[in-house]
Amino acid sequence: MKRIIQITVVAVFCGLSCNLAAESSDLKILGWVENAHLVDPELDIKAKLDTGAETSSLDARIIKKFRKDGKRWIRFTLIDRDSGEEFVLVRQRVRTIGVVQHDGSRQTRPVVNLEICVDQTRLKTEVSLIDRTEFNYPLLLGRSALASFAIIDSGSTFLGEAGCGDEENNEGRNS
Repeated sequence: MKRIIQITVVAVFCGLSCNLAAESSDLKILGWVENAHLVDPELDIKAKLDTGAETSSLDARIIKKFRKDGKRWIRFTLIDRDSGEEFVLVRQRVRTIGVVQHDGSRQTRPVVNLEICVDQTRLKTEVSLIDRTEFNYPLLLGRSALASFAIIDSGSTFLGEAGCGDEENNEGRNS
């Protein structure tokens, strides 16, 4: 009963100005912090689900831009916060975004596509790369990644199941 009430409240507050990306019965209810899994590299991390952010962001270090065959690429390092293991990844740069911080300062960040699993759902989504050392969670999932499959219960954490689930139930949702 609690979940039905929460969905109804969201629908009522949205009124005519909201555009729900999917039928409410198709949306999962997740907490504001969830377990996530990066498909490549195989890395389990904690994610803050933040509907106030449009674009997702990932804790990345040693971010180097380069060109190859006329295309823009990024080489960056991910660090497993639990083990200290480092992963060097290379991805094609999708775009560069400007972000205004809470203190008013501006940053430019490269954006790449990654496959991320949250609550048994595999997402192909854009993430901006930035050093998130000072933040509790290495991954922030913004509303563009969440809109296709989730509603966030801001009073709860870890409502979803960890992992990617079986391949038959993952449609590779694009956000």
